[in-house]
Amino acid sequence: MKILIAEDDSIGQKVARVTVERLGHEVAVADDGEAAWESLIKHPVHVVISDWMMPEMDGLDFCRRVRERPGREYVYFILLTARTGRSDYLEAMDAGVDDFLGKPLKGDELHIRLRVAERILKFMGQVTELRRLLPICSYCKKVRDDKDYWHGIENYIHAHTGADFSHGICPDCKTKVVDSQIAEFMKRTEKRS
Repeated sequence: MKILIAEDDSIGQKVARVTVERLGHEVAVADDGEAAWESLIKHPVHVVISDWMMPEMDGLDFCRRVRERPGREYVYFILLTARTGRSDYLEAMDAGVDDFLGKPLKGDELHIRLRVAERILKFMGQVTELRRLLPICSYCKKVRDDKDYWHGIENYIHAHTGADFSHGICPDCKTKVVDSQIAEFMKRTEKRS
């Protein structure tokens, strides 16, 4: 997996980097939340391991930014923290954090968390793939949603992506439908006269 480590403490950053590399993952590092955000934009990753307290942008603000990105692959977010209070965990969960690791970082705990992340990302990929498959009627081209309601394809796509449609007629349909309807209309008009 590609993993981004955002940690301003050089020793903590090195421990995390060495552990992740020993586990065979590709690693990028950043010294603060703002640098981590810029790195993520340029080089997407599967997992972020971020310290909570950092200069420029803290771990929660960084996580919120990651979660606000529309239409992107899911990034599993692990927060490094010395905070252990229930309210701290709830605040972090509300920001979009997936998992926590206590400080100082322990390599075996990180290994376990990364195995969980890998498993969840695998399942997320399967769900995403299934969502990409649209159940569509072969005749009327309506799309079935999760609640077993059938939508016109244009309405369905607009509701899920915001895309709008412009309409036209392809050459094949013009020949098959429009030209044949005009020809039929002309035959009926000739018969009446």
